[in-house]
Amino acid sequence: MELKYKLANKNLKIKLPKYQSKDSSGMDLCSASKQDINIPPFQSKLIPTNLILEIPKGYEGQVRPRSGLALKYNVTVLNSPGTIDSDYRGEVKVLLYNFGNKNFKVKFGDRIAQLIISKYEKVTLKCTNKLSKTKRGKGGYGSTGVS
Repeated sequence: MELKYKLANKNLKIKLPKYQSKDSSGMDLCSASKQDINIPPFQSKLIPTNLILEIPKGYEGQVRPRSGLALKYNVTVLNSPGTIDSDYRGEVKVLLYNFGNKNFKVKFGDRIAQLIISKYEKVTLKCTNKLSKTKRGKGGYGSTGVS
């Protein structure tokens, strides 16, 4: 599939989203902020990518955290996964949150999140008095065990 894009600022040279391995499902999104962005502990900041995407109808963009940032710095995407609808034509921005105890600095070109393009289906809700039975039934949080 081809994913069309344009740059919010045509004069700003950025790293384009890129798969880091042959079988990666997500492309890394990079910061396009010319100035360093400091994220203090327990705060969030919106990070620009300079990308405007044309996601095909029937697909969505999912913005997900990078595992390395979470493991090493306790930094994640706050509204994970963030959704980019196919009719959105604004700049993609990533809401990063610092769960760590130290300031986290985002520099121009830093890989900050992953972008996954995923197919979805629209549904129509249908009210009914009877649903199919399952072994799990009404078992919710923790009902299938913790380990």
